[in-house]
Amino acid sequence: MVAFNLVSQKISPRFIEFIQFLFEVIHEFVISYKHRKASYLVVVRQIFFTGVQALWIVSLIAFVIGSTILLQGNSIISTFSQSKIFYTILVSMVVKELGALLTAIIVVARSGTAISTELGNMVVNKEIDALLSFGITPISYLVVPRIIGVVISVSFLTVYFIFTALFGVWFLSLFFTPINLSLFIQNIALEIRFLDVILLVIKTIVFGIIISTISCFQGLSVTLATTEVPQRTIKTVVRSFSWIVVFNILVTIVFYLLVE
Repeated sequence: MVAFNLVSQKISPRFIEFIQFLFEVIHEFVISYKHRKASYLVVVRQIFFTGVQALWIVSLIAFVIGSTILLQGNSIISTFSQSKIFYTILVSMVVKELGALLTAIIVVARSGTAISTELGNMVVNKEIDALLSFGITPISYLVVPRIIGVVISVSFLTVYFIFTALFGVWFLSLFFTPINLSLFIQNIALEIRFLDVILLVIKTIVFGIIISTISCFQGLSVTLATTEVPQRTIKTVVRSFSWIVVFNILVTIVFYLLVE
């Protein structure tokens, strides 16, 4: 009990600050989302950085994942790519699980750290104070547009990851046991249910919110020294990864318990 009280005393203040931050974000987004014209530019820039500039690394990892599934399957069963279970495994691994999860991890490593570092340096350089002196709320001008941009980017990149991984599987199969493209697409489509698409949409939106919210919160939590910036960046990575993995497990279990 004593240990629990000690832990709760250390965790609660930061947790309460994060909850207050969340309410401020929701308030600015729903009720008083001002400076729309300037914020649109921030959204577009965030999508370009998080979504467009990450295409090459997402392409590489997606192709490797798809190729690995095909090669490992063929090494175990020689007729793997010609069997029905091939499409079942492919959809389960790429569409249902790895697509959204790996895309989120890429975005955390690349964009989450960048957002946290950028906002932390803005705090140290008194740029946040300058915005406040002009009556501009940092959350409406800096945080909300980044959350929107990251959510859109994660959704787009996840779909791109899935298509690239599936294309990689089909392309690599041409060097072993060629698969007819129209038959490949048809069999993949038969394995994907509407509920799988709903689950994928939920995951991508929540992953985007987790990454962007934690990154902005940690960045704006910097107080005075530049030495705090890398510390907050590390916390962004660790906490984003943790919450993404926990949410992925929970939502998958709950979804399949209710639906299956």
